[in-house]
Amino acid sequence: MGLLDNKRALVVGVASNRSIAWGIAQAMHREGAQLAFTYQNDKLQNRVEKFAAELDSKIALPCDVGNDEQIQSVFDSLKKHWDGFDILIHSVAYAPRELLDGEYLKNVTREGFLTAHEISSYSFSALANASREMMQGKNGAMLTLSYLGAVRSMPNYNVMGLAKASLEANVRYMAANLGPEGIRVNAISAGPIRTLAASGISGMRDFLTHVENVSPLRRNVTIEEVGNVAAFLCSDYASAITGEITYADSGFNIIGMS
Repeated sequence: MGLLDNKRALVVGVASNRSIAWGIAQAMHREGAQLAFTYQNDKLQNRVEKFAAELDSKIALPCDVGNDEQIQSVFDSLKKHWDGFDILIHSVAYAPRELLDGEYLKNVTREGFLTAHEISSYSFSALANASREMMQGKNGAMLTLSYLGAVRSMPNYNVMGLAKASLEANVRYMAANLGPEGIRVNAISAGPIRTLAASGISGMRDFLTHVENVSPLRRNVTIEEVGNVAAFLCSDYASAITGEITYADSGFNIIGMS
């Protein structure tokens, strides 16, 4: 018997088999959840449809989270397959690559700042709001992905750190808003992982090496480990947990000096 038997989960953000969202989807499938996926554009459609098939799902829907009409269309289409669902996974983040290298103030722009916050933080609110109707009465869970750069200055992370700080505040406000409806909202702050999104941050290899050298566990985390934490947080075993940022980073966040 799995942690997520008889639950349905919508996973937003799978881009490759190295995506944290893919690790989460695999863990949830293993624990008994039925899955649906979104893909950002036509270029990713075939890839995400193949991933969905691997996890016994035939539901893959287009969704550019920068477009409110597409967000609403996801749920209009999902109603044709499901009468409701229990779990929303938000694994989406973006900032223009040129802002993720060098000095923060030298490189930040108004347009890049707005884009980072819109895609990385606001999109979680937009998806959550569009999800509410289908999650009523489910005692459901919403989950997003953050990073230590939300609360600590990290080299080259720059405007993405501000966007993640916004996202973490979003988690708390959404948890307070949706709690009376029985919906929990949490985030996982994962350690650095070599994903497609992370590859856009200058110096990622140095991040990984540093965490491996100084974290209490002396290693980096995997998408499978983050997936396991996600499965727990979205299960009924975590029914009293909401508004929390849970670290899955080999303990790196507790280190002050090594």
